Amino acid sequence: MESLVRGGTRWKRFAVVMVPSVAATAAIGVALAQGALAASFAVSGQQFKVTAKTLHGEGFEQYGNIDVPSGHGPVPVAVSAFKSADITGLCQSVVVPTPIGDVTLKLTAGNGGKTVEAKNLYIDLDQLDADATFNDINIGVAAGQSTKGPGIGPGDKTDPGSFAQEAASADLTDVKQTAWATSAGTFKLAGLSLRLHMGSGSKVECY
Repeated sequence: MESLVRGGTRWKRFAVVMVPSVAATAAIGVALAQGALAASFAVSGQQFKVTAKTLHGEGFEQYGNIDVPSGHGPVPVAVSAFKSADITGLCQSVVVPTPIGDVTLKLTAGNGGKTVEAKNLYIDLDQLDADATFNDINIGVAAGQSTKGPGIGPGDKTDPGSFAQEAASADLTDVKQTAWATSAGTFKLAGLSLRLHMGSGSKVECY
């Protein structure tokens, strides 16, 4: 199936109850330059796993959208967006099939007293577990009328009148998630470490 851009299918009615959720991910092996990074890009057919010890975010918004990953049909996602986020103990892993077997790419950052910093962060996720505290939260706001978060992503086709939620800030601990895509205006990966491991599973992935 031909790869389509993120948000290529217009969001209509995502008939689920969205639990407030936030997460942070890093693009493996890529340094994102400061500035506005367009959210429109071809979504790969592979999900990736992410964990974090802590995440503090300012200006949170979450809304529903549809991604069309390469080789898959449309999939519903919850887009979690922050104006800014500080993360510690970040880990991201993705399993890549190769002719010599599965290879796991694993990235870590924000350890040893260092912090990962992100601005205008957007994450397309379909699973998240964490302990969370949201401050000054509004649930049921129209997606296009949020005043606390960074707004609907530039590549997303979410109906501005659809269900969303927002908060002035959020604090999460013991974050564990799976995601399809992420983008950020700035992603500063302090203490970045990238390793390749043969095989897959909890011993080499983030979880």
